Amino acid sequence: MPASKQLTGINILVTRPIHQSTFLAEGIHAIGGNPILLPVLEISDTPDIAPLVNLINHLDEFDWAIFVSPNAVTKSMDLIIKQRELPSHLKIAAVGKGTADTLGRYGVNEVLIPTEYFDSEALLKLEELREMAGKRVVIFRGNGGRALLGETLVQRGALVEYIECYLRRKPDIDTAPLLAAWSQGKIHAVIITSSEGLHNLFDIIGKLGQQLLKTTPVFTAHERIVQVAKELGLEKIVKVPYAGDEGLLKSLQTYFQAIES
Repeated sequence: MPASKQLTGINILVTRPIHQSTFLAEGIHAIGGNPILLPVLEISDTPDIAPLVNLINHLDEFDWAIFVSPNAVTKSMDLIIKQRELPSHLKIAAVGKGTADTLGRYGVNEVLIPTEYFDSEALLKLEELREMAGKRVVIFRGNGGRALLGETLVQRGALVEYIECYLRRKPDIDTAPLLAAWSQGKIHAVIITSSEGLHNLFDIIGKLGQQLLKTTPVFTAHERIVQVAKELGLEKIVKVPYAGDEGLLKSLQTYFQAIES
């Protein structure tokens, strides 16, 4: 099968926030598939930036700054570069490659990131974050983010401060056209990149959609999303062995090639 046609006729539901779907959607197109965008998370500015502005003014007091997502980078770095330069002693860490790549666009290139899987668990395994006694850490995140990263660093002796620099919420979407197509067998796979996104999708699509989702292949690179999917009764969960969009694309190719062979 020609490389450009490996997903011919395959419709893939991409559930990322719309502004983070471009590369993945283009990759699906490049191998012949049809990405269907259904953003199950909406990202917006925090209504009160005063705490963020205040923290930026005191960045010199921290040893580490950790960014949990590309959104955390853009929403904070846009303000940081207006106010100041990053302190030269401040070490930077990112939960994943996409976050590190976004930091790179702001000229921040020395970034600690995991090498295999891109999540808090993988970041916490790195040697650089094991001895944290007395270290001051700021975690840039959205509203109500996961507690694991900060709690673990506190257990290791760090002094941790969170700063919320954007808001996430479940969007209000008319899913009738999607469900009509899905009911006719026109949705062949779903890509999920966050546990919150999976919960939102489950709520948004209702009972009919939930039944359809349970028998549709769901692709994810994160073990905790696999566990959530199992708890929700999903039957076809594909754990992607490689992190990042490239890993998702490879897994889609492998899965659908195997079906056709």
